[in-house]
Amino acid sequence: MTLRPVLVNIKAVDDSAVGRFWAEALGWRLTSQGSGATAAQPPGFDWLDPSTVCVDVIAVPEPKTSAKNRVHLDLASTSAAHQAELVARLRALGATPAEVGQGDVPWTVLADPEGNEFCVLEPREIYRDTGPVAAVVVDCADPRAMARFWDEAMDWTLHEVTDDRAVWRSPTGTGPYLEFLRSPDVKTVPDRVHLDLVPGPGDDRAAEVARLRALGATDLDVGQGDVPWTCLTDPEGHEFCVLSRT
Repeated sequence: MTLRPVLVNIKAVDDSAVGRFWAEALGWRLTSQGSGATAAQPPGFDWLDPSTVCVDVIAVPEPKTSAKNRVHLDLASTSAAHQAELVARLRALGATPAEVGQGDVPWTVLADPEGNEFCVLEPREIYRDTGPVAAVVVDCADPRAMARFWDEAMDWTLHEVTDDRAVWRSPTGTGPYLEFLRSPDVKTVPDRVHLDLVPGPGDDRAAEVARLRALGATDLDVGQGDVPWTCLTDPEGHEFCVLSRT
């Protein structure tokens, strides 16, 4: 049984505009899945055999609140000049500076056109081969507890576990990292950004969901109705979905 992260799901009032921003920001292909869904996909992306993730923007009627998202993207840079050029290009696309209490740090915090925060990192050797997205970052209270759940939940490779962080990457060693970082922030609103996971070939969504429940996941009702995915939360309340392969 296997599950792999496949989508970074972002809610937006205007999915087309936010999807277009992320496609242009990352240099990825823009696709529309029909009314209310727009995706930015990296070259060669295969959602049935993902070694990386795409950005999937889903339309909702509610605008983002002032609460900081608990999931965000970190973008990679290759030099100080590249970081500065990237920030300038993103701002020209509609990104705005964001204040999340970061203080004096070597990275730049921005928000997309609907306020979803993300970071443009200074050059770091670990992210030299990730592509434009260095990491998908999740705020959490206990990285060690998250490591216990998520390492059993998915088949990505666990690279590091400390009191402050838990870090995974695709078993192929490609694409972004997934990082759970210790944060004092607590959840106050439904997650605006979350992960979607897909079962491996031959694996059944219902069986995978049952396995996740046994690990400590709980069912989540967001009014989704009869849909080909299952909404869950992990033991700290992070929302995620398990998709069907068909």
